Amino acid sequence: MAGLTLRNVGKRYGALSIIKGLNLDIHDGEFLVLVGPSGCGKSTLLRMIAGLEDITDGTVAIGNRIVNDLPASKRELSMVFQSYALYPHMSVAKNLAFGLQNFKMPKAEMERRVAEAARILQIEKLMDRKPRQLSGGQKQRVAIGRAIVREPQLFLFDEPLSNLDAELRVQMRAELASLYARLGTTMIYVTHDQVEAMTMASRIVVLRAGKIEQVGTPQELYTRPQNLFVAGFIGSPKINMLQAKVERTRGTAMASVPGLPSFALPALPSADDSLTLCVRPGAVRIGSGEVVTDGTIRLVEYLGNESLLHIALASGQVLLVSDNGKTGYRSGQTVSIGFDRNDLHYFDAAGQRVEPIQNESRLQ
Repeated sequence: MAGLTLRNVGKRYGALSIIKGLNLDIHDGEFLVLVGPSGCGKSTLLRMIAGLEDITDGTVAIGNRIVNDLPASKRELSMVFQSYALYPHMSVAKNLAFGLQNFKMPKAEMERRVAEAARILQIEKLMDRKPRQLSGGQKQRVAIGRAIVREPQLFLFDEPLSNLDAELRVQMRAELASLYARLGTTMIYVTHDQVEAMTMASRIVVLRAGKIEQVGTPQELYTRPQNLFVAGFIGSPKINMLQAKVERTRGTAMASVPGLPSFALPALPSADDSLTLCVRPGAVRIGSGEVVTDGTIRLVEYLGNESLLHIALASGQVLLVSDNGKTGYRSGQTVSIGFDRNDLHYFDAAGQRVEPIQNESRLQ
C-alpha cells in the first residue's frame, strides 16, 4: 500500500487550464473520492495520477517516489474504467489472467491471484463464461477483479458504476465498500454522483473548475460546508438557500428574508449587509420552529419512508421540506413551516462560510 502526494499539480492544453496548482495529500489506506460536476477536471486528475496524462506543472509522488516521468506500467497501480473494456473472445478466467501473462508471472502465482480475486468478488461460477454471457454487474466485477489480481499499491476508479442501472449501482456501492474493508488498499474514486461519494468515502475532495473547494469526511462536508458551492453540491435533497438583508437596530442585527418574519442573527464576524442563509430540508419542520411562516405546497414527491414537499412562500421562493411520508399532504394545501436558527449555515457576500462567534449574543 502507499499514500499519494500532489504538489502544485497543473494541467494545460495550450491556453486552456484544466487543473490549477492543486495540492493534496492522500493517506495510505484511505478511500478518497474525487467529486464534482462534469468538466471540473476529476477524471483528468485521475489519469495524471495513473500516468495516462502528462503533468504540465508540479509533482505527483506515490509513497516517497516522484513518478512524473514514470510510465503507467511502472507505477504499481490498477485502474478500473467507466467502460468494462473486457476482451469479448476471452473467458472470465482469461480476462483476469491476461495482464499477469504480459508480466510473464509464474503460472502457479498467476492461478493463485486469479482464484483469490474470484473468491473475493464471488465470481467463481462465472470463470468459463464469455463477457456476452454476463450481466452489467458481473462485467463490472470482472473488471474490478482484473485490477485486484495485480495486487497494486493504489486502486483508481473512474466512474465505474455510471453504466449500471439504479439497483445495481446501490448493490455495487456496497460491494466496493466491502472490498475496501477487506483489502485495506488505498483507493481513489472519481464520480459526479455525490450520493456515491457520501456513502463510500473516508474523505471527499470537492472539485470545481480544476480547483479544490473543500476536503473532508462526508460528515464534515455535510455539516460544515466551507462555501456555497459545497453547500449546494453536497446533500440530497438539495439545501435551501435564502437571501437575507442585514438590518441593524439598536446594536442588534436582524435578518430580513422575503417571505419570512425578521429574526435576530447570532454574533457573526462578517459585517456584510447581505448574507446567504442555508438550511437543510430535514431541518425545516411543519408547524414548529423559532422562525415560522406559512406556505403553499406546490409539489409532493412521495419517496416511501419520506416525502419531499416543495413549499412556496409568499415571496414566491420555494423551500424543500423533508417529511416522514405518512402525513398525506397534497398540492395546493397551506401549511405552517419553520426552522431553528441553530440549524442555519451562514455565508458572506463572497459565498464563504461565516461561523457565529461563541459567547456573543448579537452582532454589534
